[in-house]
Amino acid sequence: MAWIYLVLAGVFEVGFAVALKQSEGLSKLGPSVAFVLLGGASFILLTRAMASIPLGTAYAIWTGIGAVGTVLIGMVWFGDPTSALRLFFLALLLCSLVGLKLVS
Repeated sequence: MAWIYLVLAGVFEVGFAVALKQSEGLSKLGPSVAFVLLGGASFILLTRAMASIPLGTAYAIWTGIGAVGTVLIGMVWFGDPTSALRLFFLALLLCSLVGLKLVS
């Protein structure tokens, strides 16, 4: 169950990063509220996951899911640059996350 919490925490991290972007410096109420709620949910789920997953592993996977998801959403929704090298390094990061799971 801890791994499910951790993956969900990473997904909520992506959500709060996107909400932060859309809040335009916390000046828009809706996205600002979404940022706070999604951030809170992410931290609660991360806390639950850390009850049985080692600290370093949990934190690295949480931030990795957030980083990969946020970069992909940036490319798809916000027009961030896409290149073969950028996708290669995202794949490398994803492989590292899977590796951490396998050795934990």
